[in-house]
Amino acid sequence: MTQTFFSKTFAAYLFAATAFGISIANAADVPETIEVTSSVFAHHGMVPDEYSAYGANKSIDLNWANLPEGTVQLAVVCDDPKVVELGMMPTPFVHWVAYNIPASASGLPEAMPSDAEVAGIDGLDGMINGVNGLRRTGYFGPRPPANGQLHAYHYRVYAIDADLGLEAGLGRDELLAAIDGHVLATGMLMGHYERKE
Repeated sequence: MTQTFFSKTFAAYLFAATAFGISIANAADVPETIEVTSSVFAHHGMVPDEYSAYGANKSIDLNWANLPEGTVQLAVVCDDPKVVELGMMPTPFVHWVAYNIPASASGLPEAMPSDAEVAGIDGLDGMINGVNGLRRTGYFGPRPPANGQLHAYHYRVYAIDADLGLEAGLGRDELLAAIDGHVLATGMLMGHYERKE
């Protein structure tokens, strides 16, 4: 009984560490203290259709606060770990990867451009849209099968302690490998979406 409980608990820990992009070595050392919010939905709220790939497919606005001292840059990853639980995919489906975000930025406006190199938006000079699960740059909104199953979308923000000079073209795994050991803190906003027909 005890061994079974330990195995399940450790397996859940491994999945969480992988899903959140934190290596097993330092997962316990990274505080989850960044406050992540959006005007579009509250934590555990429903993502409106217009921000899904069934609708206008525009990115939500994302805001953060309580960054740790020493933050130099930020990164954002949005993925759907529910596809793993449902046996649809072996890893979470990636909806958005963004990095090289200046620490002076307090958030991202909605309807961000999908260009790899973001330009013309005040305070976001140098920001890069990485590669999502469709191998395209920029945001790709929720688009689960129309079977009424509720999916979860984790919008996670990472505070990074250095300018790592990350180039364009990174996917989720490449980004998380690059920032491993440089994450000061993290925080997450979770949204839900389901398609019934």
